[in-house]
Amino acid sequence: MQTTTLTSALEKVTSANPFEVQAIHQRVIQQLQEEGNATGLSVGTKAKDFELPDSLGNPINLADELAKGPVVLTFYRGGWCPYCNRQLRAYQEILPDIQALGAQLIAISPQLPDYTLSDQEKDELSFKVLSDPKGIVAAKYKLLYEVPGYLKSLYLSHNIDLHEYNGTDHWLLPVTGTFMIDEHSVIRSAYVNPDFTKRMEPEDILWELRKL
Repeated sequence: MQTTTLTSALEKVTSANPFEVQAIHQRVIQQLQEEGNATGLSVGTKAKDFELPDSLGNPINLADELAKGPVVLTFYRGGWCPYCNRQLRAYQEILPDIQALGAQLIAISPQLPDYTLSDQEKDELSFKVLSDPKGIVAAKYKLLYEVPGYLKSLYLSHNIDLHEYNGTDHWLLPVTGTFMIDEHSVIRSAYVNPDFTKRMEPEDILWELRKL
């Protein structure tokens, strides 16, 4: 049921966009697929450790969190992205199931902590949401790419200014990706898709966690 709910929700977001917007989205998705640079870390490799601030500015260290149990680590573009908002709400719904399996969920975006906090308050997210404004961690996980000029123009025309949201001069975003990391810091499952209109389904997250 969760799978159908998230998939249909994301499809509704796409269908609500004007044709011109959908065409630009498809252009950047195709470009990312052809370049093949943001492919994500491979299953079986060690997760890259990091320390990032949460929405209140408190430092969160991945190694410390893995000491408590497996981590579902998901990278998203930002609270301005309707696909990301639908994704995070769907993941919030299965958070009790994730926790029942002894794991926790951590989300990372390039936004400054101030914007991350407003996202958490708005969507009532009770999992950790971390800020990676320079994209350093996204780069470690082989997800980072520079926003092409034509997409930047589209965003600015819709009052989406990544300079303001992320606090950097460079317009950088992560390819959306979700990783299952076990207590030994090994990536046991990875979903990385340059098509940001698609996300890992909640039921697939639980399925992968049960295999850990």
